[in-house]
Amino acid sequence: MSNRRVTLSTIDGIPLVRPGDDVTAVLLDALTASGDRLADGDILVIAQKIFSKAQDRYASLSEVSPSEQAQKLALEIDKDPRIVELILSEANEVVRHRPGVLIVEHKLGFVMANAGIDASNVAEGGESDDRVLLLPVDPDGDCARVRAEIQERAGVDVAVIMNDSVGRAWRSGTVGIAIGIAGLPGIIDLRGENDLFDRPLMTSIVGIADELAAAASVLQGQADEGAPAVIIRGYTAPGAPTTAQVLVRDKAEDLFR
Repeated sequence: MSNRRVTLSTIDGIPLVRPGDDVTAVLLDALTASGDRLADGDILVIAQKIFSKAQDRYASLSEVSPSEQAQKLALEIDKDPRIVELILSEANEVVRHRPGVLIVEHKLGFVMANAGIDASNVAEGGESDDRVLLLPVDPDGDCARVRAEIQERAGVDVAVIMNDSVGRAWRSGTVGIAIGIAGLPGIIDLRGENDLFDRPLMTSIVGIADELAAAASVLQGQADEGAPAVIIRGYTAPGAPTTAQVLVRDKAEDLFR
């Protein structure tokens, strides 16, 4: 195998995104201001919060009326019943719960804590601190739209990943995962190929979009880094493009459910 050089770099100078902002324009303007540009084959990884803020996916806890189900569950897990109500409204089902923890299957199919609802890096100075941010309604569609707009406005063909940070079974700590994809495969199925010693691989399926999302998350950070978009250059994922839904394990094969 020949040597490959893959680089990751942040898009600097991205301002705080507000409801109604054009995500593609925000990114391209930041690139222009920094003297950088996208190239054919780049993979653009964008934090979920950028899309959620632009789409005004905010919810104010003061405006939430908890249902009886939410109030009962809130007592069991020691959480604000208003937060629990929002989580239930974004979920297909509750997967696990215990004091301080509520794991659900989001309407998008992803199993995650609190339905991905987040209060960090949401309220700006002078704004209400009771606001939280929900996930976008259609992450795959958002990625496809940004990809098409970049092709139209900048004349380059890139892949787009929307990533978010989640916890994982068996492991401590959060990592970035892909919740939306456009222009690249979500998984690479290596079953049937040979290893270094010509033994056929039997179970190897690589979640390549998640690996790329996690790599970008290292630069994006989780606190005050202010780096919501990362360009991955020099890597081409083999296979046909898919949506992020290929990364969702079928419920019948999910040992935790």
